[in-house]
Amino acid sequence: MRSGVFMHYRWGLTIRSKMTGGHLSFTTAIVFALGACSESPAPPEQQVGQNAPLPEAKQYLFPPMKIVAPTPWGSAETPTAPAGFSVTAVARDMHQPRNVLPLPNGDILVAESGGPPGEPVTRPKDIIYGIVKARGHSPVKPGQRILLLHDAKGDGSSYESSVLISDLHSPFGLAVLNGSLYVANTDAIMRYPFNPGDRTINGAGKKLTDLPAGPIDHHWTKSLTVSTDGAKLYVGVGSNSNIVERGLEAERGRAAIYEVDPNSGATREFATGLRNPNGLTFEPTTKVLWPVINERDELGNDLAPDYMTSVKDGGFYGWPWSYYGNHIDIRVHPQRPDMVAKAIVPDYSLSSHVAPLGLAFNTGDNFPAQYRGGAFVGEHGSWDRSVLNGYQVALVPFTDGKPSGKAVPFVQGFIGADGSVHGRPVGVAFDSKGALIIADNVGNAVWRVSANPKSATLAQPF
Repeated sequence: MRSGVFMHYRWGLTIRSKMTGGHLSFTTAIVFALGACSESPAPPEQQVGQNAPLPEAKQYLFPPMKIVAPTPWGSAETPTAPAGFSVTAVARDMHQPRNVLPLPNGDILVAESGGPPGEPVTRPKDIIYGIVKARGHSPVKPGQRILLLHDAKGDGSSYESSVLISDLHSPFGLAVLNGSLYVANTDAIMRYPFNPGDRTINGAGKKLTDLPAGPIDHHWTKSLTVSTDGAKLYVGVGSNSNIVERGLEAERGRAAIYEVDPNSGATREFATGLRNPNGLTFEPTTKVLWPVINERDELGNDLAPDYMTSVKDGGFYGWPWSYYGNHIDIRVHPQRPDMVAKAIVPDYSLSSHVAPLGLAFNTGDNFPAQYRGGAFVGEHGSWDRSVLNGYQVALVPFTDGKPSGKAVPFVQGFIGADGSVHGRPVGVAFDSKGALIIADNVGNAVWRVSANPKSATLAQPF
C-alpha cells in the first residue's frame, strides 16, 4: 500500500495510511509497542477445560494487542490436519466466506459476508483499536450473498459455484427446514423457497422476523440453527459493545439467544447474558443447545476466557455484570449483585481471546472412532492478546453429551511457520459424507477435511 492512500475503517472514520514498503506507521508501531510491553500471557492450554484458572483482572490505558496482516494462501497451500487426514479446497478466491451449511445431497451453502459500516467512535482509543483490527481483515470486499457450491461429481472432489441470493445485509446464519431456506441477516431472518438439490431460488424472500441491529451493530453475526424436532429456530444476537460503554439502552434485546417460530416468526428470549453467541447447534446425544461465546476484552492476555456451554431455557450467563460465573466486572455501572448471583458458570473454557465463531458435533463415520461425538470449534483469533491465540479448528472430546477431556488442535496452518497469517476459520460443519467443512473468511476459501480410510486410524490427537 502506498503512502497517502486513504483507508476506510468500520468505525466510519477516514485515516491516512503512513505505511511504506510494508512497514507500519509511527502511530501503529506505538500501538504494537504498548502490547509488547505488557505482561507475558500464560500458556493458553492452562485455561482449556472445565475448571479454568482466572488471574486477577487488570485495567489498561491500552490492553495487550496483536494482529497480523494476512498473507494470501499459495495456490498449492492448505491448512494442515493430523496424519491420516487430507485437506482440500472446496473453493478459493472467494469474497469473505463466513459460514457454511452442507446439504444432504452433497451441495454446500456459503454465506459471504462482512459487517455493516457506521459503528461510531465513542472513545479516543477506539481509533487505535480500529487501526489494529483493520490490519487483520481481508482486503477483499465481502460478497454479502449466499453461494451454492454444487457437488458436481457426487464425491466431494469438485464443486461448481453459483450465486443463490445476492444483495443481502451482512448474512451469517443458515438453516433449511420444510422447503424453506432461512437466512439470518444482521437485522432480520429471511425465508426463501428452497429444497436441497435446487440450483436456484424460485420466488422472492419474505421477512420472518426482525432482529436487533442498527443504528449501532457491534456484534453483527447472527448464528442460526434448527431444533432437533424441526419445530423451532434458534438465533444468537451479540452485544452492542464490549461492556455497555454505550449504555444499557443500546443493549436492549442484545447478548441473548432467541427461540423463533419458523412459521409465524414469533420470538421469545431463550437465554441471556451471552456476550456474543455463535455456532449454535444441538448436541446430538442430549439434544441440548450449545453455542460458543466470545467473552469481553480489555482485561489482559488471560481474561476473560471464551467458552462453549450448554444453554438452559431462561438461563442467565453473566454479561455484562460478571464473567465466567460470578467474577464481577468492576468496569460496569451500575453494579448488579442480584444478576451476578444468577450467573451460570459455563461448561467449558476454550482459553482467552480465541474468538470462537463456529461449532459442529461429529456424528458421522468418516473420521476414526475417537473423533465421534466430539465438538469441532472454529477459532477465528482475537486482537486483544500479545501472542496470537486461536487461528485453528480445535477438537473438544465429548462422552455421553458432555466434554470429557482437553481440547486439542485439529486443523492448523492458518499461522505460517514465519508468523504470517494465511487465514482465519469461522463457521464449521460436517457434510453428508462426514467430512469437515470450514469457512475461512481471511483466506477467502472453503476447506474440506476428510479421513483416509487406510491411515486415519493412526491419527491420535488426544
